[in-house]
Amino acid sequence: MSKELSTEEKIREAAKRVFVEKGFDGCSSREIAKEAGMNVALVNYYFCSKKQLFKLVFETVMEDFMMSTLEVFKKDLSLESKLRIFIEREYEFLTSHPDIPRFIISELARGDKFEFDPRSILEKIEATGVFEELGKAQEEGIIRKMDLTNLMILISANCQYPFVGKPLMKHLNRLDDDQYSELITLQKQYVTEMLIGYLFIQKNK
Repeated sequence: MSKELSTEEKIREAAKRVFVEKGFDGCSSREIAKEAGMNVALVNYYFCSKKQLFKLVFETVMEDFMMSTLEVFKKDLSLESKLRIFIEREYEFLTSHPDIPRFIISELARGDKFEFDPRSILEKIEATGVFEELGKAQEEGIIRKMDLTNLMILISANCQYPFVGKPLMKHLNRLDDDQYSELITLQKQYVTEMLIGYLFIQKNK
């Protein structure tokens, strides 16, 4: 039998659902309390304010999003195998959490109104060894040389757009959810082979 969530955990889970759906500006502490089945006073008791609760939820979502895929770089596998698994995991995560990219992008776009320090997450990402391994592979001529930020954009754009752009793609092509899910399965295969073929130099000879 699964462990029952504590009051604090219930509030955090409820807040995550509401924030991801509506964003910080689109909801109130009262809505979060209602989603959790509690009163506003209890929400404020545990988290002081909606802003503090949002900060905690956002950082958790960001970390889950990044680390669910990047943990693969700690494994004793070839770089090609790691990148294949990385792409597969990103598609799996986004299939289960399709609203997460839109949520992260829209909240970061609030600019000065939103306080987010990425240092703790960046430190965890660096600890996986991903930056060091990619840099070494470039120096050894295993993969194409490019700025790591460009590499990140290249992979992220191909993995995330099918989910961010889902409403547009469905509308333009008159697809239902089941049909689009079938296309996503194929898209994952196309993206994997395209990126591996482009990045690994020996694949292009």
